Amino acid sequence: MKKCIPFLTFVMLMMSLTGCISTKKIRYFQDPDSIYNQAQRIMQQYEMRLKPADQIYIKATCSEPDLLQIFSQNMIVGATGRSQGVTTTMSFSGSGGAINVLNGFAIDNQGCIKLPRLGKITVSGLTTEECAKVIEQRIIEEGVASDPEVHVYLINARVTVLGAVSKPGIVSLGSERNTIADVLAQCGDIDNTGLRRRVKLFREVDGERKMYELDMTKVDVFQSPAYYVQQNDMIYVEPNKSKTIRSSPFYTFLSAGSSILALLSTTLSLIFLVKRNTN
Repeated sequence: MKKCIPFLTFVMLMMSLTGCISTKKIRYFQDPDSIYNQAQRIMQQYEMRLKPADQIYIKATCSEPDLLQIFSQNMIVGATGRSQGVTTTMSFSGSGGAINVLNGFAIDNQGCIKLPRLGKITVSGLTTEECAKVIEQRIIEEGVASDPEVHVYLINARVTVLGAVSKPGIVSLGSERNTIADVLAQCGDIDNTGLRRRVKLFREVDGERKMYELDMTKVDVFQSPAYYVQQNDMIYVEPNKSKTIRSSPFYTFLSAGSSILALLSTTLSLIFLVKRNTN
């Protein structure tokens, strides 16, 4: 009986170790403090470029507002892959505050929008600021107004997050400057079984899908072209082996077995102590 107790104790110890997670695996930005003490140049790579199926909100004004009344329809055109689509409603927060109902235009598969009086305009590949300048120029060329001021907002930008995060799902982007840290925070952060060194981001660029692998434990992540997310990005956080083991039938059996072994070990220990005291 004495020989059984050390064996049972060893089994219980091994079971407890399977649940332990090293803090080194879950800490962000683990480089020495001396690296962070130095000023780092911020890479301004966060501007989103318009793509087919994006929806944009156009706000156009001039000295004679009635001339640009064509842009003030209280509707939004859904992204159906065509220049015109179904009518729907969407909330949006821009620099001027919350806008509940928008006049939106969908970019078609050819990368164009179709505007009243202006016709088709190619906007794919442009930033929202560049798109605004192009629309302003077209308004002047078509003689609609001589002094237009146009602002363009991307209103359906979103990112998909999958894998070992607390709340996987689709994250709507409230502005054009969103980092991968912002998105992960909105998903409740990477859970303790997620590999912070193996965060993958998939992005569509010029008709091709690229993959970026980010190490969230290193300061180098700030310099990655994937640190600032783009619309339609997909982020996947790879789980570590412990999550795979825990979800397996063997681990379930082992967990139940550990409880039984603990109870058995306690019972045997009590029996041993009672016998020793009796003798």
